[in-house]
Amino acid sequence: MFAFPAAIRKAIDTINAIESINSVMRKFTRNRKQYPHQDRALKLIYMAIHEASKPWTTPIPHSKAALNHFAIMFEERISKA
Repeated sequence: MFAFPAAIRKAIDTINAIESINSVMRKFTRNRKQYPHQDRALKLIYMAIHEASKPWTTPIPHSKAALNHFAIMFEERISKA
């Protein structure tokens, strides 16, 4: 990953959805060790995923610079359209 330019690394870090979900799930479940019912646990997981999905609608910062670097590095993979 460190072979990529800084703009690409920032875009990769920003869109790492799996890490985002994991950190939100840890935040929601950190202090709750026991659940009275299975429905409560499922509701908590649903709320955590809903919370994690909110930032996905915001535009990725520096995405234009990252796309330009990708176009230079992988020009054979990117169509000219």
